[in-house]
Amino acid sequence: MQVEFDHLLVQQRRSWNRSLAQIASIAIVVIGCLYYVGVFDAERLSEGVPSLFSLIGEMFPPDFSQITSWTRPLLDTLAMSVAGTAIAVVLSIPIAILAARNTSPHPAVYQLARGLLNLLRSIPELIMGIIFVAAVGFGALPGVLALGLHSIGMVGKFFAEAIEHADQAPVEAARAAGCSPLQVILHGIFPQVLPQMADTAIYRWEYNFRASTVMGMVGAGGIGFELMGSLRIMQYQEVSAILIVILAMVTLVDAMSSGLRSKFK
Repeated sequence: MQVEFDHLLVQQRRSWNRSLAQIASIAIVVIGCLYYVGVFDAERLSEGVPSLFSLIGEMFPPDFSQITSWTRPLLDTLAMSVAGTAIAVVLSIPIAILAARNTSPHPAVYQLARGLLNLLRSIPELIMGIIFVAAVGFGALPGVLALGLHSIGMVGKFFAEAIEHADQAPVEAARAAGCSPLQVILHGIFPQVLPQMADTAIYRWEYNFRASTVMGMVGAGGIGFELMGSLRIMQYQEVSAILIVILAMVTLVDAMSSGLRSKFK
């Protein structure tokens, strides 16, 4: 009995030593990255802090004199986030079915679908926005296309993961009842994963609203375009006012998304 206890104690000690070694390795990598990017450069930071406070001082008081002209850009930003998310959700569903191991018709199709999701996820929406602005011109359209395509990479991945983790009992029951592969997916899998898919779509809408404010900085319309214009002419009081309006809209979107999530629980 004592031998078994000693053996368990040794195993526990080895496990702790491995965990400590892993934590130490991660800490070394993190500290190295912080040093590499200059976080520990005290002289540079000390020179930048006064400039930062000076800039913040120039941003107050906020100038809301142009707030009436921001209504349309705000609506453009909201519409971009909704449209981009809708495109992503609709296109992600078939790709996710092909990218899930338990619903993909062939391993090659599975790898291709996963590769497509990785590709779309790896290209930042800002780069896509620049490309689509060059292709279709300025306005909300390139922003919607960029947000939609980039979102497919993340939304499709989460959809595929949810499908893969679906309980197989309803799936087997649907197959035993003679359902076709499509019917198995519709009746055996989708009822299980619909809440997770809805949560993913809503969270992505929150993200896309924030991202759409940045898209305007590359000419894709929205409130970000107004923000960039104020920054270019150094109207910092107007910049702070726009940031406050954006914060208010983000808070409203968060409240709306929380209400929507509660309905799917």
